[in-house]
Amino acid sequence: MYRNIIEKLKAWKNSELRKPLILAGARQVGKTYILKEFGKAEYSNVAYVNCDKEAMAKTLFVEDYDIKRIVMAIAAITGETIVPGKTLIILDEIQEVKRGLSVLKYFCEDAPEYHVAVAGSLLGITMRQGESVPVGKVDVLHMYPMTYDEFLLAKGKEQMCDILKSKDWKTIKLLRGEYIKILREYYFVGGMPEAVKRFLKTNDPNQVRDVQYEILYTYQKDISKHVPTSESNRINMVWQSMPSQLAKENKKFMYGVAKKGGRAKDFEVAIQWLMGAGLVYKSELVKEAKMSLKYYVNINSFKLFLLDCGLLGAMSETAPESLLVAANGMEEAKGAFTQNYVMSQLVASRRNSVFYYSSGNKLELDFLIQHGTEIVPIEAKAEENLRSKSLASFVSSHPGMHGIRFSMSDYREQEWMTNIPLYAVSVYF
Repeated sequence: MYRNIIEKLKAWKNSELRKPLILAGARQVGKTYILKEFGKAEYSNVAYVNCDKEAMAKTLFVEDYDIKRIVMAIAAITGETIVPGKTLIILDEIQEVKRGLSVLKYFCEDAPEYHVAVAGSLLGITMRQGESVPVGKVDVLHMYPMTYDEFLLAKGKEQMCDILKSKDWKTIKLLRGEYIKILREYYFVGGMPEAVKRFLKTNDPNQVRDVQYEILYTYQKDISKHVPTSESNRINMVWQSMPSQLAKENKKFMYGVAKKGGRAKDFEVAIQWLMGAGLVYKSELVKEAKMSLKYYVNINSFKLFLLDCGLLGAMSETAPESLLVAANGMEEAKGAFTQNYVMSQLVASRRNSVFYYSSGNKLELDFLIQHGTEIVPIEAKAEENLRSKSLASFVSSHPGMHGIRFSMSDYREQEWMTNIPLYAVSVYF
């Protein structure tokens, strides 16, 4: 399956400033698959080592950091001739071997001619005890679950994807029904590659949901594996509270929802761990809509979103049919699913942070982002209801700004606001 990150991987390969690459992301977002596909397409051969499963890899870096010796060992393990610039060396699950991350520094300094890419779950990489990522000696790319446009491609809808990316709104309107149908499928399936594959192969919602449950189970096992029991309990409290957090009207994270009487000091570390693992995305409150938004963050107020809307459906045990056949594109769980969907698409398709804005009880804006030199206020609507009181009020009080409303309605340009169909979020910015 094609992933947009392929273009970034090509740019990395061709860069004169190339360093060893860490492809970071939550478990099961497709890191290993895409590195192998990239290697097959762009190199003469691939030397792939699974550091978790290959016994010889366990002590590969323990003796020393002699790159010549290490490269010879990798060649012996893989049976591949390693030629600088023509061979892609892939070290998978790098976090599972001692000094695995540290060796990247020496590839950078002593043997930059070798093309080295490593994959590992963010959970393991960021939480590796006694070892950290060699800052300044590696390139890092982040990988996320499949976005809606990638889902279109997986379904064989290349032309529909091209049209969507072209922003030919007249043609897009003609295909509106098909885009919405596939969006409903995406709400249910989400972007985890295994869930997408199962959906495409079987078209059986129950089998897709089984895959999603398996992924959720794996995440919980990973949490237990990497942290002490006392902390894993707190992480699980936050994790299990996510459907309830998102079901609230304002979506603001409340510690008391995770645990009765819970306070910030009880869960700060747990939240940081989930963010570090790539399992949740954080949207912080900004007090003022000014450049740069980071300067105006209120650290005490934030929202958390799940990395994938399909997993949200599984965690909340939302019936597949309510997502697949809803008459108006998600009326039943509109708030939770729509905002989580928009957040996941924005995070995966942009480099900058995503915030939200609130002025007490007067108004609350779903999202606020920086796009180039502009601040863009965003409202997310699950249906075709075009009332945008908060967005209208915000724009009117911030001259020069232009609002964006993502909804189930067609493209429409107004003086103060542009309505963009929900299925175009991942390609709009």
